[in-house]
Amino acid sequence: MIPFSPPRIDDKTIDSVVDALKSGWITTGPKTKLFEEKIANFVGGDAVVALNSATAGLQLILNWLGIQEGDEVIVPAYTYCASANVVIHAGATPILVDVNTHDFNINLEAIEKAITPKTKAIIAVDIAGFPADYEEIYALIKSAEIKNQFSPRTEIQKKIGRITLVADAAHSIGAHYKNKNSGMLADMSSFSFHAVKNLTTAEGGAVVFNVDDKFNHKQLQKEFKTSSLHGQTKDAFSKMQVGAWQYDVIEAGFKCNMTDLHAAIGLVEIDRYEETLTKRKAIFDYYSKRLSAYKWANIPIYETKEKTSSYHLYLLRIIDCTEEQRNLIIQKISEKEVAVNVHYLPIPMLSFYKKLGYNIQNYPNTFNNYKNEISLPVWYNLTEEQMETVISTVISAVEEVIG
Repeated sequence: MIPFSPPRIDDKTIDSVVDALKSGWITTGPKTKLFEEKIANFVGGDAVVALNSATAGLQLILNWLGIQEGDEVIVPAYTYCASANVVIHAGATPILVDVNTHDFNINLEAIEKAITPKTKAIIAVDIAGFPADYEEIYALIKSAEIKNQFSPRTEIQKKIGRITLVADAAHSIGAHYKNKNSGMLADMSSFSFHAVKNLTTAEGGAVVFNVDDKFNHKQLQKEFKTSSLHGQTKDAFSKMQVGAWQYDVIEAGFKCNMTDLHAAIGLVEIDRYEETLTKRKAIFDYYSKRLSAYKWANIPIYETKEKTSSYHLYLLRIIDCTEEQRNLIIQKISEKEVAVNVHYLPIPMLSFYKKLGYNIQNYPNTFNNYKNEISLPVWYNLTEEQMETVISTVISAVEEVIG
């Protein structure tokens, strides 16, 4: 069987984890710190906090902003549930908006229509690793008309002086937009290092700080580390130093720190990440070249003059295909032992959000992008023979179902 997205685990990965185990330090410690430094260097930032997930990163960002009941956060309807769940956990209301027709990212006009005096943040999601339209979103939220609507509720919000732009960059480490790296595109960004991501730590994530110079990023790093450890002023590594056991708890924080065992995997991955991106681009190019001959294939955009994807997900759409036909195509592909997927079941179609009153009919672009989407396998050790098997299997299944 050709799997969908297995992690790249080899002797380098195993040796790094064994080294962490033998060091006697397996929770947050020196490897986590080194991993943070390498991520910062890679994206061009000056401060990073490694965590147990991108979701935790988003939660810490909303917590720092003071997002609370009565506030609104704009989120694309086409994303994984985590992007909206964090808003629910903060006590605020997710304002779902539609996405573009040409790609899967949040639509600028839909954002503008959704902004009210209650809007405190926008979470832009880099679906499949292709960056959202950050410059255009910034131009909108920095415009006099929108800034005049902004009604801050906390000192931090007052200091920022406008709606905060947050990047759910779970897919996009290594992507570029107008010569800037993902991580440097929004006020704050949250990466994912989950097992199926391009760069994995098994489970993991990181927040990158890019908010303006009114804030000291190193101080923010310290604050977020505290928040990630129950509000405790010292992590375990600091407490283990001679005579340094004493600590305080200054907030009712969270528990979402990264461990050195996870960072050990990430240290191998970040050192060879450019190689990973090159291979993933080659897979994307191969799929696109083979599929370009078929009129039914809506090939995903992953490179433009202004944007370069991280090549995380290959989101193929089948033109004039219904949801039912798409599901039958996937069934036929799976019967040939090729694993494909769908990214994502839109938020308004999930039971929890339907019960809150969200209706997919209000997001036509989102549904039209979803109903005929099939994600193809992309992973480092995928061979050309396997790529050809994927494509020939997809072609056969599509033509059998839709003719």
